[in-house]
Amino acid sequence: MPEANQPPTLVDIPFDKRHLCWFCEEPCNLHLSYWRMPHTPHPSLSVPACSECLKIAKQQLLTSIWDCREAVKDQLMTRYQKDLAIGVNWTEQELQESEFDCKIFGGFKKSAWMMYQIAKQRMNAKGWPLSIDGVVLENDPFQFGQASLDFEFDGLQFTHLTQAIKHYSDAMALDNGFLTQLVTLLGKDNFGHAIKLARLNNGVTKTMQQKILAELMEDLDQ
Repeated sequence: MPEANQPPTLVDIPFDKRHLCWFCEEPCNLHLSYWRMPHTPHPSLSVPACSECLKIAKQQLLTSIWDCREAVKDQLMTRYQKDLAIGVNWTEQELQESEFDCKIFGGFKKSAWMMYQIAKQRMNAKGWPLSIDGVVLENDPFQFGQASLDFEFDGLQFTHLTQAIKHYSDAMALDNGFLTQLVTLLGKDNFGHAIKLARLNNGVTKTMQQKILAELMEDLDQ
């Protein structure tokens, strides 16, 4: 297993998953490099990623590659909510037999079910358990068949870390992006401290937020 301070190492990729995004299993030729922080429960690593998932993941690194994956899934579900709703409101046969033949709705009739299927497959994609050079990563929830990482704070149970961040951001009118960055730096075990810092600095400018984060990172490096 590589040391924590070494550059990210590409994870092992199963033969049937080669050239597929680890997040959504769409074809891809890019990689997400995830650098280890002191609290990260795995070494620096690199996973295959499509361009869309890569862009989302870079904005939601959080405290582990698995928390990052949950955040990507959340964003994909939000983006493709309308496509996923097609399968709730229609069956494939109903769409085929519909009278959507005008110019406005004709295209929808032809492509709606395909868009639903693609969105559904991406949301249901399970990726694969992570290992490096044949050594399985410890704490990988997928090794135990877990679909997500449970997180608890202040007596409340959350499906995953991003759900907790959104809840407290909404409840306390905090900047979601700033709180996310604070949690990324401090780790989930210091979630309460991250909330305290976000509340103390609520309403400050983006420039001030970046200054606070830079100073916090300097303190952590000492």
